[in-house]
Amino acid sequence: MTADLLPLLKQNFGFSEFRDGQAEVISATLQGRDSFVLMPTGGGKSLCYQLPALTMPLVTIVVSPLMSLMKDQVDALKANGIAAEFINSSLSREDILSVFARLRRGELKLLYLAPERLLQPAFLTRLEDVGVSLFAIDEAHCISQWGHDFRPDYMALAILKQRFPQVPIMALTATADAATRHDIMQQLTLQQPYVNQGSFDRPNIRYTVQEKFHPLEQVISFLQRQEGAAGIIYCASRRKVDELTEQLKQRGYNAAAYHAGLSNEQRDKVQDAFKRDDHQLIVATVAFGMGVNKSNIRFVIHYELPRTIEAYYQETGRAGRDGVAAEAMMLFDPADIGRMKRWLDAEPNQQRAEVSWQRFLAMAAFAAAQTCRRLVLLNYFGEARQQPCGNCDTCLQPPQQFDGLELAQKALSCVYRVGQRFGMHHVIDVLRGSQSQKIIEMGHDKLSTWGIGKEQTHDYWLSILRQLIHFGLLQQDITAHSVLKLQPAARTVLRGEVSLSLAEPRIETAKREPERLVKQNYDRALFAKLRALRKHISARDDVAPFVVFSDATLIDMCQQLPTDNNSMLAVSGVGQTKLARYGADFIDEISDYLAEDNQPPVGKLTR
Repeated sequence: MTADLLPLLKQNFGFSEFRDGQAEVISATLQGRDSFVLMPTGGGKSLCYQLPALTMPLVTIVVSPLMSLMKDQVDALKANGIAAEFINSSLSREDILSVFARLRRGELKLLYLAPERLLQPAFLTRLEDVGVSLFAIDEAHCISQWGHDFRPDYMALAILKQRFPQVPIMALTATADAATRHDIMQQLTLQQPYVNQGSFDRPNIRYTVQEKFHPLEQVISFLQRQEGAAGIIYCASRRKVDELTEQLKQRGYNAAAYHAGLSNEQRDKVQDAFKRDDHQLIVATVAFGMGVNKSNIRFVIHYELPRTIEAYYQETGRAGRDGVAAEAMMLFDPADIGRMKRWLDAEPNQQRAEVSWQRFLAMAAFAAAQTCRRLVLLNYFGEARQQPCGNCDTCLQPPQQFDGLELAQKALSCVYRVGQRFGMHHVIDVLRGSQSQKIIEMGHDKLSTWGIGKEQTHDYWLSILRQLIHFGLLQQDITAHSVLKLQPAARTVLRGEVSLSLAEPRIETAKREPERLVKQNYDRALFAKLRALRKHISARDDVAPFVVFSDATLIDMCQQLPTDNNSMLAVSGVGQTKLARYGADFIDEISDYLAEDNQPPVGKLTR
């Protein structure tokens, strides 16, 4: 059945074949079955309902949580020549009436709505009159109380099965553990749904965790390797967003802040500038992201530890949606764990607080892991793997172990000598022989442990103390200003009765990026010219650049060097509609470049 749709797939979306899972979901939908679709961000979820919508007699209703997300998807569909519209508060009354008229005349294939508008009684009655072929519930994890982005408005979508019992429902999400998946299907009362649980693996994303020492310099070092690519930096608070944005601006970066403390107009302006490549760097709280349908984000940085692996996976998944190599870098300070514990202690719902705490501990374990990070992620989501990925920091640069017994004894002894009444930095000052006023006033310069660790730097000792906390030898008392306290297990270490292997602290940020797992051999100079052309066309047509062509499509152009319509149609992401709209401009740009560079129009690149 789906093989018959391949010409439609190429003509309207520019792809010659389906991705994993798409054909099966589409087939089930065309048979009138409910379905639950779990695919990673960038895995092609949208196509699962967009392509069958073209063949169905009535409209497909798409439930989407954010206005900007609706607009981006509708712009992309229209660029492909597909009859799609959205209705939300950004439209005038006249525009909404125009969409209603098109709906009534049967001219629309897809209509995007927020759950609040869809569930208005008058609107449901209108849909009963015109008829619906399919309901697609995007970001379906919002319906579950166990989902990482629960939204009460989504729960009322259960009424759809009551009002439209014969219309199939497709629930789609990129992030849901077993409890969330079960809750989604139960809340929507899906009837014997076809379940597609695709792989959670995003092999094009490199996962890296750095211990947080000098966070601003670590971020700057990372950004210097990105060559001006688009990226997002997530911070835990509005204050930190504003502070980091200003610091980056002072360093010459074109950064913009985004958080709930800004007005709607300010947030919309920042998000629109980012989508149009006018801003390449966004510093944001988690309020930013779900509505960003931008395929050419090349990196995501987490300045602090996220609350759950689900949130981390969803946020890092905003990078590399086009399948091109991308990076996810996180700075980890174990003190984040204490801050989260204090926050959850104020949660009135104890059951929810306990679940949240366990999920956060899983996130902390991921950050502290010394095994393949991709394996930790995949196994968390129930996708059992044992083979390391070769594209995360622990695979590319495995932690070096050493006999840490003597260093541990020095650190534990110092904690004991200062009376277990001080935090990390004071203990380190004593170990390194500081002569600060506080040390002298406390008389800690007279302790036997004063200066016994002066050979190591402050950051080195910080890493060692954190590892001793991970091993359960020390505890930070979050109820008493995070003072360090010895744990029972420390006794055998202090007595030298056990061996102790520690990881060599990674203090210096890597200056050289290891070889990427995803090979990308293409002409960077030509890519820059095509990207500039794309930006010009996007401004002319008032759409985001990635709506014209994705980075992956531009890269394929650089590799195939099309100089006529037939060869341009062979490029991934180029269909008949986009060929007609944009093909001539890009063919001319490539032909001019080849002529200037005296290169042949076909064959392997030699640059």
